[in-house]
Amino acid sequence: MRKDIEINAEGTILRGWFYTPDRPGGKAPAIVMAHGFSAVKEMYLDRFAEHFCAAGLAAVVFDNRNFGASDGQPRQEIDPWAQVRDYRHVITWARMQREIDPARIGVWGSSYSGGHALVLGAIDRRVKCVVSQVPLISGYRNFQRLVRPDFLGPLRAQFDADREARFRGEAPAMVPVVAADPQAPSALPTADSYHWFTEAGRERAKSWRNEVTARTLEMVMEYEPGSYISRISPTPLMLVVAANDTLAVADQAIAAFNEALEPKRLVLLEGGHFDAYVSDFERAANPARDWFVTHLLR
Repeated sequence: MRKDIEINAEGTILRGWFYTPDRPGGKAPAIVMAHGFSAVKEMYLDRFAEHFCAAGLAAVVFDNRNFGASDGQPRQEIDPWAQVRDYRHVITWARMQREIDPARIGVWGSSYSGGHALVLGAIDRRVKCVVSQVPLISGYRNFQRLVRPDFLGPLRAQFDADREARFRGEAPAMVPVVAADPQAPSALPTADSYHWFTEAGRERAKSWRNEVTARTLEMVMEYEPGSYISRISPTPLMLVVAANDTLAVADQAIAAFNEALEPKRLVLLEGGHFDAYVSDFERAANPARDWFVTHLLR
């Protein structure tokens, strides 16, 4: 049902899992999946992939470059556009597998990669169905929600100092992904971020590291995946939004959904950002599975 894979993304090896359903004599649709900000595939992506596979859908799950089992330098740096390109490399790989119907490829993303799913649905017409779970809509507006205004000036000064240091050949500056104190410097300064990442890292993903490069945050502020949402149609789009999300805030996702054209569907969860992986798993995964089955399998 699952095998380890390696995919050459223009010289960088991406590693992941390939799930194939039991479909004698037929080619299956495939869902291409990667995780969000700094997370690795062991942080519950296996649950989603198994859920989709049980419904007759293949799933290709991979670690983003610079993270987990995948290669790439500098380690722990998130370039959103490099991650979008890697999704496209993995789509190409999936279309070339004998088990896969190349005309029926879907993408699933969550949180940061939920934003990537929106971009991919708009720019890559090989994608025939999109599910974007608790997505980042606007990096700039999200930073305005999460970071105190008086912290933004020193943060930009840190970005500038890091650029000069890297120009001199020094190692990239690093910042924690999460911190026990929400007032302490971190990339994701919410209490639920700290609890989920530390618990999932301890229980499921020993390869997860609590750090990203400072330049990662600068690139987050420049990333506006929601601006692509009106271009996804006529590809079917599902947005899974958590009503009590304090990280990728729900009002921005719902406003973006209203800009999308048909066909589209909004699924509203009652919990917070990370509940979609655990306590709200079935309420998030079941509609996503049904959306893919409707538009790719039937």
